[in-house]
Amino acid sequence: MGELWSVLVPVKGLAEAKTRLSPLGGALRSELALAFARDTVAAAAACARVGAVFAVTDDPRAQRALSGLGASVVGGEPGTGLNPALAHGAAAARLRDPGRGVCALSADLPALRSEELERALDDAARYPRSFVADAAGVGTTLYAAAPGAEFAPAFEGPSRRRHLRLGAVELSRAGLPGLRRDADTPADLDAARGLGVGRHTAAALERLGL
Repeated sequence: MGELWSVLVPVKGLAEAKTRLSPLGGALRSELALAFARDTVAAAAACARVGAVFAVTDDPRAQRALSGLGASVVGGEPGTGLNPALAHGAAAARLRDPGRGVCALSADLPALRSEELERALDDAARYPRSFVADAAGVGTTLYAAAPGAEFAPAFEGPSRRRHLRLGAVELSRAGLPGLRRDADTPADLDAARGLGVGRHTAAALERLGL
């Protein structure tokens, strides 16, 4: 087996999460956002290349749910956006396991499979910094920095272009549909359901009558 990685999963306050799922209403959005994060963390925790999962969040409900899945909670976010929150989480991860690479995952990957993440991390180990683009080829769902490499994520908006411009290598391996399928919109959620969502998302969808 290859080297182990520390994986960061950032979760914003659930009340403000997944605004592009607004047709579903605030309470439903919060439920789904937490279910997405739980499935993302569960898949990461089951991955053979992952040594530890860190949930970067100040939301108490998310902290309880994700710590129950084995994630270490990193609170005290700087409150200045996703990338500073990830840098804060990476500092905690590297303090605990300084010899490991650090990988940031989007928290809204309900169809993620642990074997997909394993393949992506196998590829990421070949480069100082790398990333996986989302299904649309615009955003980013995974960003990885090998041991000793600068951790400089540039998530949000057209982040694929920014990561390329900053010198990260795009991991273009086929066969990573769940890793590439973040669920931002109702159409994205339908696509994720077509791939097969994890048990937490499936249960939330059933419970919410969706």
